Amino acid sequence: VLALGLLVWFFTGDWSRVVSILVVSCPCAVVLAAPTAMVAALSAAARSGILVKHIADLEAFARVSAVVFDKTGTLTTGRLGVSKVLPAEGVAMADLVRAAATAERHSNHPAARALRELAQGAGIPLAETSEFTEVPGRGVVARIDAVEVRVGRAAWLAEAGLAAPPPTDIEDGSSVVGVAMGGRFAGWISMQDQIRPGAAAALRDLESLGIRHLAMVTGDRAAVAETVSRRIGCPHVKADCLPGEKVAYVNEVKARGHRVAVVGDGVNDAPALAAGDTGIAMGAAGSDVAINSATMALMSNDLARIPFLVRLSRQSRAVILQNLGVGMIFIIAGWVLGGAGNLSPVGGAILHNIGSFVVLFNSARIVRAGDELEADEKPG
Repeated sequence: VLALGLLVWFFTGDWSRVVSILVVSCPCAVVLAAPTAMVAALSAAARSGILVKHIADLEAFARVSAVVFDKTGTLTTGRLGVSKVLPAEGVAMADLVRAAATAERHSNHPAARALRELAQGAGIPLAETSEFTEVPGRGVVARIDAVEVRVGRAAWLAEAGLAAPPPTDIEDGSSVVGVAMGGRFAGWISMQDQIRPGAAAALRDLESLGIRHLAMVTGDRAAVAETVSRRIGCPHVKADCLPGEKVAYVNEVKARGHRVAVVGDGVNDAPALAAGDTGIAMGAAGSDVAINSATMALMSNDLARIPFLVRLSRQSRAVILQNLGVGMIFIIAGWVLGGAGNLSPVGGAILHNIGSFVVLFNSARIVRAGDELEADEKPG
């Protein structure tokens, strides 16, 4: 800029032109290009319930090409839900549900909670129990209206001399409990970990954004993992994983040239979250260890925030480039006008401030990003 000013003075001898060039060359618009965009992006993320620890991670998220999800508590809710009720011949479905839910009413097992929620949702009232006994890892025994009811594993019912036909029409990966009433087998109830609402839509959204590798890692059995992956449309599955094996899988994906984001919620996910280029903790249900190991945290369990982060990061990078272009255009235009004698020093100052305001207002557009997420959460 100084050299340009000296050249203009050398050929014109007009100090007013030189001062105009020096004034308009002050690079405020260029300096503001990146900080204003990233502050606006941080604001949009915070409004959408996303904690970003380091601003560089938000900017780098635009380059993510692979996302690795934990299963339990991330793609699924971590809560069992009843998927099928198969009463034995001569047993009404409502009676089977009432007996099972009543027998389990004093248990804290996830299966017991699922049975109680089923009964409540179906409007089936529970009875009072007596002589309640819970056998850890096997089942419960309770007396309901003077009738003994057993709810538990098939092997445990067989040990009690209750012959039960093998369950049929049960999906792979389901947890199955048998119910016996008054010394007779009454039916099977199958349960599955519930898919988190919006999980399938979030995966489809990520695919539409060009994410080339979507994977699910879990410590569960392969049958369970495959069932969940089919239901949500996740193309890659790694089952029977210990925490160290999750880290190895993340490093394997990185070795293929991908920039990897890891999404998880539990203590077992912390090493993988730290191994990814970006770690995202499911904050509402996540453990402190997972949140501390991650670079970002979701304050809700809405997986739609993941594709939103990709869009937000890409938008902020695009706005930064736009701001840099606008800033340079104003400076170059000021050089031309000032060198030609068509721009006074006062006009140069005005032009300089106009460029800065254009950059500020262009960055401010990012603040409203994520309004559609807030609208989706509002009832009605």
